Order: sequence, then structure tokens, then C-alpha cells
Amino acid sequence: MTLAADRRGDTAFHRVASSLPRRPEATGFVPDSRPVEFWSTSAIREAVESGDLATWQRITTALKRDPYGRTARQVEEVLETASSYGISEALAEVLARTRAHLEADERAEVARQVRALLDRSGLGQHEFASRIGASSEDLGSYLAGDVSPSASQMVRMRRLSDRFAKIRAQRGTRSQ
Repeated sequence: MTLAADRRGDTAFHRVASSLPRRPEATGFVPDSRPVEFWSTSAIREAVESGDLATWQRITTALKRDPYGRTARQVEEVLETASSYGISEALAEVLARTRAHLEADERAEVARQVRALLDRSGLGQHEFASRIGASSEDLGSYLAGDVSPSASQMVRMRRLSDRFAKIRAQRGTRSQ
């Protein structure tokens, strides 16, 4: 996740959250001192509905650390029925943006792996694509990180790369 992505998410969070003047002493809510990842769903619900900016920031930080983890699922559950619309919208936006950035990072990681397999094979893009049962356009999308290949295509790519790397290594040994 990039710093710019964090700033965009934080800006949206602060814009909505700062318009909701709440203080824990005014609501009777006292935040749990443990990390948010250890809070119960009811504690998260209470924090969303009665918390303050500092508490909401703690939740946001936990969502950014693990956007598909236990806390994220708890927040989603709370947001389904939360009565605090402003902060609910802000947390939903933070969760959506954080997940989108994580998925983009993961596609970029897969693209690097596909590029390494292609390079290792020594084949051209068109030949490599043909041998894994994909079009050149699809392989181009994988290499650009626009789309990720299926698990079975990744296995085919690895096997193809292994086979051609082995052939190239054997040819190199014979010519010496």
C-alpha cells in the first residue's frame, strides 16, 4: 500500500469524522486499551456508535493493517446496522479503498512473478502465451498487472518456465 493511498483514505476519513463532534466523556464510552484486533464485535459497535476521533482512527489503522481480517469482518457486520451514518460511511470508504489498494498491490506482485517466469523460459511473449493456452492480449494484461491469471495458468506458466529453463541449461552445458 502506498503512502499516497493512505493519505486519500485518511482524508476521506477525517472529512467525515471531523464533522461529527463526539467525545467519549459525553457518551460514556471508554475505549478498550487493547489493540483493536482483540476487541469483540460489540466493543467495535460501541466504538463506532459512541467513540471519538482517536478511537475511530485506531479502528481505521487496524483495517489498513489487515483489510480482510477479523476486525474488517467485524466492522462490516457493525456497519450493516450502525446508526452513526457519518462515521459508518467513512469506515466503509476506508475499508473499500484499503482493499482496492491491497488488490492492486497483489496484482502487481503476480505481474512480477509472471514476468520472471516468462524471462526464465526464454520464450517470446506470443509463444509463451500460446503454450499456456492464453492469448497474447491476456498475457499482456497479466504482465501489466491489470488482471491476474488463474491458479491453473500460474501452474502452467511455472511448468513451462521450468521446462524451457532446463532445456536452455542443458544446451548451455553441451556447448561448453
